[in-house]
Amino acid sequence: MAILPQSLSDGTLAMRWRRIAGRMTQDCLLCGSTSSAAIICAACAPDLPRLLQPGCRRCARPLVSAATDQQTCGRCLAEPPHYDATRAAFLYEFPIDKLIQSFKYGHRLALGPYLGAALVALGERPAADLIVPMPLHAARLRQRGFNQALELARPLAHAWQVPIDAGSCQRTRDTAAQAGLPLRERVKNIRGAFHCSTDFTGRRIVLVDDVMTSGASLDECARTLKLHGAVQVTVFVLARALAKSD
Repeated sequence: MAILPQSLSDGTLAMRWRRIAGRMTQDCLLCGSTSSAAIICAACAPDLPRLLQPGCRRCARPLVSAATDQQTCGRCLAEPPHYDATRAAFLYEFPIDKLIQSFKYGHRLALGPYLGAALVALGERPAADLIVPMPLHAARLRQRGFNQALELARPLAHAWQVPIDAGSCQRTRDTAAQAGLPLRERVKNIRGAFHCSTDFTGRRIVLVDDVMTSGASLDECARTLKLHGAVQVTVFVLARALAKSD
């Protein structure tokens, strides 16, 4: 069943016939058309808003100038985040926003490998010793039933042959939702929300999450990882949300 409204859908008879015929087909989650073995059909895949323009190497915001010698945005130069680099596959716009929401809140776990493959497709992996999925608070994990960041990390771990550490860093405070808070309030809201139980001295870590908005949560998690010895934290996110000013 498509996650977007549609006026036409496959009839029950046709669906039964596909099952009887044993064809490896399924419906595209965006438009509902038969997409062979792909969860998103070939017609919809190009519509996903890929982040192609040059971006700040630290936070993945689009740069004001595309000059080759400009690699870091003014905001990151003025207040460098604790993470060292960010890679993002998409802009957080329609229809990738609907896919991510369906993945997280609609429990469509089949989207995990597909969306994780988009992170793998970003190119050559960074130097990394561990992959750390962004932690969920225990209460949120019980409510949702899974950590979407962990599901996105699995394809990276498989492709790169780098282990996942999903237990050493925990979110110890169930903070108020970051959405809608001003940047300064987001930083204050998330401060001290993470705890690490492992010595990461000398480790280079890839921190994985689904969406980066202000980057405050990822920055605080990276700060905590570095307090416990990590020498480098590279953020991989599925989508980068941008403010109107960006």
